Amino acid sequence: MKNKDVNYFKLQAKNLYRDYQTKQPYIDDVDGETYYQYSPKYFDIDQLFVDYDWDEENFSLMKAQHLIANMVGFNKWADLLKAKPEELELAHLLLDNQEKIHLEDWNMYMARIEYDNQVVLDPASKLEIFKKVFLEEDGHHSPFPPYKLSQK
Repeated sequence: MKNKDVNYFKLQAKNLYRDYQTKQPYIDDVDGETYYQYSPKYFDIDQLFVDYDWDEENFSLMKAQHLIANMVGFNKWADLLKAKPEELELAHLLLDNQEKIHLEDWNMYMARIEYDNQVVLDPASKLEIFKKVFLEEDGHHSPFPPYKLSQK
């Protein structure tokens, strides 16, 4: 199962990089500066670059991997690759359910549960909470638009 989940994230990084490769320069009529527009299929690349403050000039597949890892709560790609199966499953769910809860809101939600109950939850417990609260119950809508574009 772990290898399958890692492959999912590898695919997401490739898709993000493919979206980046749709980059087309244009010169702004007002300030005369060169900017880029994209024709993304998988990710809201403009919002990702703004929110994560990435350099549009020097983006690579390796940087796409790092960004995907950041989007699901890991500090770097290597941490994602070494993650436990429960952590990978939760990361997968976080990426695919951004319309329900944004990563920052999830982290605050977990911090509040841990603080209120004076516990440190293990990855399996966090996964169980996510499934029960955000998958089994309707009505959750993040105020932030998801980075992953709908494939519907």
